Amino acid sequence: MSPVIIPEHLPATEKLNNENIFVMNKKRATTQDIRPLQVLILNLMPTKIVTETQILRLLSNNLIQIELTFMQMASYESKNTPKSHLDSFYSTFHDVYDKRFDAMIVTGAPIELMEFEDVDYWREFTDILDWAHEKIYSCMFICWSAQAALYHYYGINKRTLNEKVSGIYNHKVINKTAKLTRGFDDYFDAPHSRNTEIIREQLLENEDIEIIAESELVGPHIIASKDRRRLFITGHPEYDKDTLNTEYIRDVNKGLDIKVPHSYYIEDKPENGINVTWRSHANLLYANWINYYVYQETDFDLNKK
Repeated sequence: MSPVIIPEHLPATEKLNNENIFVMNKKRATTQDIRPLQVLILNLMPTKIVTETQILRLLSNNLIQIELTFMQMASYESKNTPKSHLDSFYSTFHDVYDKRFDAMIVTGAPIELMEFEDVDYWREFTDILDWAHEKIYSCMFICWSAQAALYHYYGINKRTLNEKVSGIYNHKVINKTAKLTRGFDDYFDAPHSRNTEIIREQLLENEDIEIIAESELVGPHIIASKDRRRLFITGHPEYDKDTLNTEYIRDVNKGLDIKVPHSYYIEDKPENGINVTWRSHANLLYANWINYYVYQETDFDLNKK
């Protein structure tokens, strides 16, 4: 199995090695006579180190070598990640502007209750989306960034929910011929954690995009452009076992009126522990995307795009 190539001394390295997940640094990778896929990760989450590890865990579970570049927003100062970490491992849009990438992953952000245009870095974010259209072959957008990208590219709006969606929800594969869901069961579980939703009716009215999988309870989950170069994930398949538990305890400690995460704890009781049901399909989603929508489609010479 080919590994993800990550910067030396990235905090995720030790954790992933301890989990027997194969990663390597660039020095070792240069001894192999293949071209790694160049993948850019725009990390908008406040706890960047945690999110790095979650995504690396999924990207590592494939046979294709991947070299990662991490990017942060220059127009926003992160308050929850050490500056030393950002200075060591993160680029800005200015740093990568003249480069091309095979793929980009854009994480979620806990800002979905804000109007898009009110987000501090909205102008920079949309500049990146426009640049990605020209410089990146395939993009995966997660949770808030999926909503934001659908709004920017297609004018599809979001709406605020009456109560937060939090938990593990069952989804049905709508397009069973899509390569993205090859190997999926007809129904599969995935985590969600959000206060807003995409307006499904607007998705159905747009001929340029398609719902690949959705839930009766929480709506569309996997959405793709018809050319498959844009992928929008409304949930969080990358979440760790205890991520929703951490969020739930945090909200309870804040005194918020919040329900126990749906179908997450055994018998819906926090004291019984967590029932992990989403991990296999999360790995398959990322593996299929990298293989069928990126590796099989991009040219060996990135400059030919």
